[in-house]
Amino acid sequence: MPTFHPDLAVGRLIPQFSFGPRIVALMSRATIRVPDAPDDIEIRDVAIPASGEHPAVSLRLYQPRALQAAAPALYWIHGGGFIQGAPEQDERTSIAFARALGITVASIRYRLSPANHAPAALEDAYAGLHWLATNAAELGVDPARIAVGGASAGGGLAASLVLYAHDRGEVDVAFQLLVYPMLDDRTVTRTDQDIRSVRIWTPKSNRYGWTSYLGHEPGIATTCPYAAAARRENLAGLPPAWIGVGTLDLFYDEDVAYANRLIDSEVECELFVVPGAFHGFDALFSKKPVVQNFWEHQADALRGALFRD
Repeated sequence: MPTFHPDLAVGRLIPQFSFGPRIVALMSRATIRVPDAPDDIEIRDVAIPASGEHPAVSLRLYQPRALQAAAPALYWIHGGGFIQGAPEQDERTSIAFARALGITVASIRYRLSPANHAPAALEDAYAGLHWLATNAAELGVDPARIAVGGASAGGGLAASLVLYAHDRGEVDVAFQLLVYPMLDDRTVTRTDQDIRSVRIWTPKSNRYGWTSYLGHEPGIATTCPYAAAARRENLAGLPPAWIGVGTLDLFYDEDVAYANRLIDSEVECELFVVPGAFHGFDALFSKKPVVQNFWEHQADALRGALFRD
């Protein structure tokens, strides 16, 4: 049986439950605990008006009060398997990025599945990114230094958003930060994975998440690359990337494969693998040294990409 990281050994006791309609309904009614807003970080929600057939969306902004000039930004997309979640669930790390790096963090609140199939979430994410870039001057953001990032399904959406923005040519993304991203619906069809140590996000959850998001059975040949970034054949010309994942994560193989494909396409990409870490380990055990190290590598990657000069 695969070995858990020493800091995460208690993960063996986590049951292999799966997400479905009942659990998601219960979790959607739960209140997300958020830390108290620190004095040095301004937190506010900004409404982005509806445009044409696209509905209104909102961003949750985190900005250091000490900012005096245009600074970089991290455009963040929360996880939740496409079926749940909100910006507030990542409040701790959003504050940490804003404070440690002296940047603005903008977290999008997007439409969830199965009430809204793809490409609804991507359309919301792009609307927020475009608004952020268009209004950069008044927000104190440098439009040439906007990174896109996300975790889990948010990481998958971030990868798809980078592809979409690249193809449209309206917003230049400087960097992509992909934290154990959910990239490939074809993982649902695999039967060769050792899932004995998989935790938090199981194959059953993966099937439910992808089916809810796509609106059809995962794994079919016609799945759009804007919905599942791993489907994209040509990755050339994309911005540099950082991909982090644990060896016990259900997404380990697809994440490593995507990183290698980026490198083969001459896209600068750092792959950071955490031995013995399972999906969402950093959210569950935030004070463990392995988690702090995982976050510090993300911060260093952003610092290197957004403050190169």
